[in-house]
Amino acid sequence: MYTLLLVDDEERMLDLLELYLAPNGYRCVKRRSGTEAVDYLRHHHADLVLLDVMMPEMDGWETCRRIRSFSDVPVMMVTARDETADIVQGLKIGADDYVTKPFDEAELLARIEAVLRRTAGSRSVIRAAGLVWDEQEHTVRYGETPIALTPKEFAILGLLLTHPNQVFSRGQIITSLWGALAETEERTIDSHMKNIREKLRRAGFPVDEHLQTVWGVGYKWKRHKS
Repeated sequence: MYTLLLVDDEERMLDLLELYLAPNGYRCVKRRSGTEAVDYLRHHHADLVLLDVMMPEMDGWETCRRIRSFSDVPVMMVTARDETADIVQGLKIGADDYVTKPFDEAELLARIEAVLRRTAGSRSVIRAAGLVWDEQEHTVRYGETPIALTPKEFAILGLLLTHPNQVFSRGQIITSLWGALAETEERTIDSHMKNIREKLRRAGFPVDEHLQTVWGVGYKWKRHKS
């Protein structure tokens, strides 16, 4: 499970972000100032920081600078300031992305997924029940058997492997991989899933034990307890 550090001086905004993110499998840690956020990161791990800009005492710009002085944790600025100059400033001081308020929930989730995919070097190789998914080499194999997947099949499998036991609706998969404005139909996901299953099965992988359909909801990768 990914840990997200939410930083905003407004408690209401922190609660709203957690309301969006927690049901999607994210562990949310909330802090109400830049100082508290920096202190947390000096002693604890986070996979991504959602950082408000307009905060008293230490604003988001300075908070991001201080974080970058000792950590390369991904930082996403979340703010009402949408001028191009502000966006450029945020990116120049080390932010990985920039989302303006009010934001669309689906877009926010898609951007978080995109940043995590870009920066999750430690997760570039995922091993599950003998299956190896290698992001950098863009390969999948089961034992010594290579499995040829299309780019979208590869991305869908990686999304599920990265979040074992989490159920993704067809809409969430589309938003995560195609973007919030994509016109891809949900039945396209079913076709991709069918192809993935057939290819894993042909390689001898016990796919039905792991790649599962949650009827009326979507799909998940079941990780069995060792």
